[in-house]
Amino acid sequence: MIEETNTENNLSVNSARPLARLAAARLPLLATALVLAFVTVNFSVPVLWSVLGFVFVIIVTAAAPARIRSERLSSAAAHSRILWPDTGMKAVVSSLPHPAFLLDQRGIMRFSNEAATAAFPQARPGDPLSMSIRTPRLRDALAAAQGMVTSRFEYRERSGAETVYVVTVQPVLHAAAAAPFILLLFEDVTERLATARMRADFVANASHELRTPLASLSGFIDTLQGPARSDPKAQDRFLAIMREQAERMRRLLDDLLSLSRLEMRVHQQPREHIDLAQIARRVVDGLRPLAEHLEVEVTLDVPAEPVFVLGDGDELHQVLENLAENGLKYGSAGKRLDVRLTQQRLDGETVVLASVRDWGPGIPSEHLPRLTERFYRVDVASSREKQGTGLGLAIVKHILTRHRGRLDIESELGAGATFTVRLPAAEAPADRITADEAPTPALAG
Repeated sequence: MIEETNTENNLSVNSARPLARLAAARLPLLATALVLAFVTVNFSVPVLWSVLGFVFVIIVTAAAPARIRSERLSSAAAHSRILWPDTGMKAVVSSLPHPAFLLDQRGIMRFSNEAATAAFPQARPGDPLSMSIRTPRLRDALAAAQGMVTSRFEYRERSGAETVYVVTVQPVLHAAAAAPFILLLFEDVTERLATARMRADFVANASHELRTPLASLSGFIDTLQGPARSDPKAQDRFLAIMREQAERMRRLLDDLLSLSRLEMRVHQQPREHIDLAQIARRVVDGLRPLAEHLEVEVTLDVPAEPVFVLGDGDELHQVLENLAENGLKYGSAGKRLDVRLTQQRLDGETVVLASVRDWGPGIPSEHLPRLTERFYRVDVASSREKQGTGLGLAIVKHILTRHRGRLDIESELGAGATFTVRLPAAEAPADRITADEAPTPALAG
């Protein structure tokens, strides 16, 4: 938190006025001394009474400078309360989760909370905020706040990665202030805007992906009802294409439904004990026919003993199946696919690593960060030719997010790609009794 500088150093207090008051306070002392001397000489007043009276006046007069300074400090404190926010106001601003500033009517920054200090380190108390945040909208909003009008505007901070803020400029009344303070609240909406943009792109891409096969089906139906009405060979060929397009739409809809279900349950971490080694074996066995068709050799390296994680068996099966199927389809040129499962100690925790490595052409590095985006494809034509929907890796990412896991992707052009799933390892369930631990039944004698 930025604290204000010394108040007295920032106040323009006229020093001549207190000095004049001090000089005026000394005058009664001199006058009293003269009067007592005159009375003592001319009216035969005992000297003792004159001395006592003079001492009393000295005591009263000596208190004058202290009283004047107290009055001066009180005036300075009152003036300070006009320029600087009080403790209660600062406490409220400090508790705000978003960056917040308190300004005076001239736009001078008087206080900022920790979030504001972190987001805008160049802003300092005593300086105009417009020196640090340069936008005409700020000047207009400050002018409106002087007229007790609240305003909002969007501000983009482009230092490093762009951050988008919605700025609220609100007048704040203060009991001791001649004019209200101005509160500026910066709400970071970068992620919200990115999510909205992603959803809009998702709807547009989904509509496009569905429109293409629907247009194909509509065209073939018109053909079958017209020129090909009496052509059995053309009917068979067109019906086969229509079936293929219908299957494409079905796969797309299935993937969309899977994504929707995953998003609804993303915060519900599954707690079932799953043997990932067994799932890996099932996935490889299920993809053997596709591997043989593509003439790809599949190797499987998993421990003989169970490898447990907490999760959903069907979802984890889908993760490994999507990765292995992608490796077969897009890395078939390498004629080899390696599936491996290990358990290691990383970053202070025991994790399970499931990797799928192909030896195909590899993926250019500029595409790697975006591979898990919905409908993102490195090669659109190749993806559609291989019956891909563009949602497989997005589904993998969502499943792993729900399982508190992650996906790492490494690739080198000409040397294939490796997709590694990382999941927290789990202890074997307490009620599990392995074959070695099971008691040997007693022989009947």
